[in-house]
This record gives sequence, C-alpha cells and structure tokens, in this order.
Amino acid sequence: MQLRWRHTAPWILGWAVLALAGGAALVRWDIAQRRDAFATDARIVHRLLSQRAVEIDATLATLSLLDTTAGAADAAQRLPALHPTVLRVLRRAGDAAWSEASLEAALRDAEPMSRRDRRAVLAAIDAARGHYVLVLAGAAGLSHALVVDAARLVDADTWPLARDGPVRVELRHGAAVLVLQPGADRAARPLGLTPGFVAAKTLDAPSQPFELHLQRATGPAQWPWAALVAWVLVSATLVGAAAAVQRQRTARRRAEDLLRLGQVARLNTLGEMAAGLAHELNQPLAAVLANAQAARRRLAGASLASPRDTADPGDDDDDLAQAHEAIEQVVAQARRASDVVQRLRRSVEARGAPAALQPVALDATVRDALHLLDPRLRRDRIELTQALDAVTVTADPVALEQIVHNLLLNALQALEDTPAARRRLEVRTAMAGAGGVLTVADGGPGIPPELLPRLFQPFATAREGGLGLGLSLSETLAAGMGGSLAGGNRDGGGAEFRLVLPLAAARGAA
Repeated sequence: MQLRWRHTAPWILGWAVLALAGGAALVRWDIAQRRDAFATDARIVHRLLSQRAVEIDATLATLSLLDTTAGAADAAQRLPALHPTVLRVLRRAGDAAWSEASLEAALRDAEPMSRRDRRAVLAAIDAARGHYVLVLAGAAGLSHALVVDAARLVDADTWPLARDGPVRVELRHGAAVLVLQPGADRAARPLGLTPGFVAAKTLDAPSQPFELHLQRATGPAQWPWAALVAWVLVSATLVGAAAAVQRQRTARRRAEDLLRLGQVARLNTLGEMAAGLAHELNQPLAAVLANAQAARRRLAGASLASPRDTADPGDDDDDLAQAHEAIEQVVAQARRASDVVQRLRRSVEARGAPAALQPVALDATVRDALHLLDPRLRRDRIELTQALDAVTVTADPVALEQIVHNLLLNALQALEDTPAARRRLEVRTAMAGAGGVLTVADGGPGIPPELLPRLFQPFATAREGGLGLGLSLSETLAAGMGGSLAGGNRDGGGAEFRLVLPLAAARGAA
C-alpha cells in the first residue's frame, strides 16, 4: 500500500493542482464575463432612467405652459392616465395653498429654488412608498408639482434586467433610498466570499439628481458548476492518460535496464563459473600430468631392464613402443589441457579486473535498484523500510550496481515462501569511519548453518536450481574495489548482508 501510494501520490497531487488551477481560471473567466455583462446592463439602465427623468421634466414644463390655456385643468387631470409614472398633479396659484397639506411645507421650501434656477427641482422623497415630488414655479405665480412613482420608471419592454433576477437597483439621494428592483437578498450571499458587482452613477437630469446604484451579489452559488465538473473529469482523464504513458515508458526503461543488468550478470556469472572451473580442474589435470610422466619413466626403465626373448623379441618391443607412445600422448594432452585452463583463468582474471574507480552515490544506486525491482516488491506485497543517507563511495558503477542488485534479488527470493506478516525488507546506507556501508536485511528463513562457512564460495547455494555464483561474484567485485562483503543471520530471524566500500573523500585524501 505504501509503495502504491508513493507512486500514485504525485499524480493525484498533479491532478489536484491542474483541476484547481483550471477551475480557478474558469471561475475567473466566468466572473469576468458576468462583470462585463453587469457593466453593460448598468449603462443601459442609466440611459433608460435618465431618459425617463428627462421626459418627466418635459411633461412638467409642458403642463406649466398649458396652464393658461383653455382645457389645461382637464389635461392635468388626464395626465396620470397618459403617463403612468405620474401618480398625481398638484397646482398652486398666487397665495393659495397646495392641494395636499402633507406636502405644503416641502413644496413651499422648494419653490424659491425652482423660481431662481428656472427649472424643476426635487421637493420631497417618500422612501417608504417609493415616491418623490418635483415642483416647478412659474413666473405668473402659478406653480405645479408632480408626484412620481419611482417603481414605474422601469419600463418592462425596454428594461434589460430580469425583474426577479439577482441585480438590485436603487435610486439614492442623501439618506433616502428608492428601491426600483429588490434583486437577490444580499444577506443570503454564500459565505460572503465576494462583495459582488457594484455600479453607481448620477442620472443625467438636473431636476432629479438621484444616484443610480446597482449591485449584484455573487459567490459560489453563481459559479459555472457544470463547466467545473466537466473540467475536473477532463483533467482527471488527461492526468490518467499521462500517468499511463509514463507507466509504459517507465516499464520499458525498467525492462531495458533489467535486460542490460541481466546481460552483465550473465557475463559475470560465466566468468565466475569459468574461474571456478579453472580452479577446480587445474588440480586434477596436474595430477594426471604427474602420473603420466611417472608412468612414462617407469616404462622407459622397464624397457631397459627386461630380458630379451630370443624366440620372438619383436612382439615385446612393439607392446612397449605402443605403451610408451600412449603415455607420451597422455602427457602431451594433459599439458595442452593445463595450458588451456591457465589461459582461461588468466583471461577471466583480466576480464574481471575492475574498471577505473570513480565517486559513486551509493544511495542513488540503491534507489535505482529498488526502482527496477519495484514491480516485484508490489506483487509480493513486501514491506520496504529504507533509510538512505547520502553516501559517496569510490567504486566501479557497473560493479556496484551488480552487487546491489544481487543482494536485493537474493533478499526477495528469500521472502518468496515467507508468510505475509514477515515479508519485510530493510535497506540502509550510512557512513562508518572511512567507509560507506550498505545493509540489506530481510525477514526470510535465514541462511542454513551448514552454508555459512562457505557462503561466498562458488556453487554454494541453498536455493533449489541456483548456481551459487551471485554472492561469490559480489564478494569478488567488492574486493576488487577495495571493499568487503559480509553476511550472516539476524538474531530476530532472517539474513543480513553488509557491503563496505571506501568513501570517495577518504580515498582522495589518502
């Protein structure tokens, strides 16, 4: 599980980053689109309301001009029906009172300003009812006023906003607020993540200096969730495809590295086998040669000392000559075989000589070997514990890679028939004095006691079908690099091998 999580965690993290980054970009794009649409709607609303305000000004001015003509009173009475925005028309002549006592004080206060500026002015605002009053004082002592319903300024045919939509529209003048459209409840904005979109601009009508204020609440509820879910799925598909391609490439590189390592291992194993055979054959060949030479000398002495048989001397001479010739052939062939074995041994020794030693990161070599064996670790569900300190040793990279691979592979083979609870592999690298140490320990059955004295001898193995050359080759390679390889059983069960190589710094200092 730990190995699987270690391999999948980077991809999951990458997918999360990609999904979040893409989601954030989608949200930002959506917010920008809604902000632009909001700004466009705000400009249209401002233009429409400014036009309605100007129309009301023109209506009031026309009413004032028509007041002196016949039928003006009747026209004033019909105005609310013709102009739905106007609720009532008020009129005052001379010192008479206004027809609505509740507006008397406000209208009388506004009349001087209207007369001075020669235009309509705002006299009163009833925020609770959503009404406001305009007054226009005429030169002949006649004054007219209009009670306007602010909500009716909105024309359903040309209004760009949905009446039950999220945009709140207000007309503000000082502390007074006339609500034209309630919009979404601002208090219900989810978590208050964003302040929303706001636009404010004064109407283009001097008589009605209202500040048009628009606000649209926004938050996660307005995000494009369908697009976000689609992006999450698409990003997961992309990351999954990339992970599959990467796994294929990794598997191909791992197979190539294992093939290369296997070829090197086979060559080294053949060399170790040839060296072992040369060593084992050298002694019996030497014995054959010595005995053949002794037999030749004895035949030569026998041929001189034996009496001649005058009856048939030719037969004995022929037999002795044939025996002497056969012994000569045995001696020649034994010498030839010995020369062949010696040449083979010298060739193997020359081939097995370590290459030029160089600084090698021991911990990196171990990580590479674990990477190659990772499928087997996961397949056999082996619990891996690794503590890889940075250690640089002086070694032949290929030989060191061969040793590490042999030690790890032996440990995995030892764990094949081990109960699942004990399938543990411990790998550690550290510095000890002037050497770098690699320790490989397993929870397997351990090394048989009878095999311990000859653990690193060729052909010594406890595994069925094994050649017993891996540890022998590893020990030879380690010794060739100025290091050592030791192995034994652990007190708690299992085997432990310890490779020691000289540190690069220590060798350089020496």
